[in-house]
Amino acid sequence: MANLSSIIDDEKKLADNICAYLSSEQFTCEVAYDYQEAIEKIHVYEYACIILDITLPQEVDWIFLKELRKARKTEGVLIISAKNSLDDKVMGLSIGADDYLAKAFHLPELASRVSAIVRRKSFGGNNQIVLDELTLDLSDRTLKSKDEIIALTRKEHDLLLYFLGNKNRVVTKEAIVEHLWGDGIDMAYSYDFIYSHIKNLRKKLMQAGCPDYIKAVYGMGYRFVYHG
Repeated sequence: MANLSSIIDDEKKLADNICAYLSSEQFTCEVAYDYQEAIEKIHVYEYACIILDITLPQEVDWIFLKELRKARKTEGVLIISAKNSLDDKVMGLSIGADDYLAKAFHLPELASRVSAIVRRKSFGGNNQIVLDELTLDLSDRTLKSKDEIIALTRKEHDLLLYFLGNKNRVVTKEAIVEHLWGDGIDMAYSYDFIYSHIKNLRKKLMQAGCPDYIKAVYGMGYRFVYHG
């Protein structure tokens, strides 16, 4: 699904560094610095992956993770912790986390773990998504028609990935805006950008010989129709 990540960490500098790095790796990130802000965000938005630092008061972390699963949220969860504790790993994974990474870690490894969680959650662990004559490679972020690369902008790539993660479902314009730009974006201002990105993505796919996958649903949003 979406490459929208939420980072929950009371260490502001670390959270900001993680967010900056993941943004450079083409993820859209948001940060919550405390439990209340995190709870508010998960009840409003959907994320591909949540990075949870259990150096927050630990009982609060487990409550947050339990609340996430109780709400039947499907986001992947990567726990990061200063303690390389087996008990913490077992507790986190048993409650519903998808992975556990001990500090101090390298940011490229963190990004790889996040990418793996997103693939498992949205695309069955596959690195490649085949769509008729097209192949979208999730590892190197390329789209090919046979052996020819179709040049996509970053936003077009993210939009295609979002559609594929939600194929045959109606997605609202608001959801697309939040996915591509994150929280705090002027919705009305961004709608023109959505129309432009969808128009360009549709044109590139059809020029590559694809049918018109992207259907407008009047008054609601868009549906990416594919039954292959």
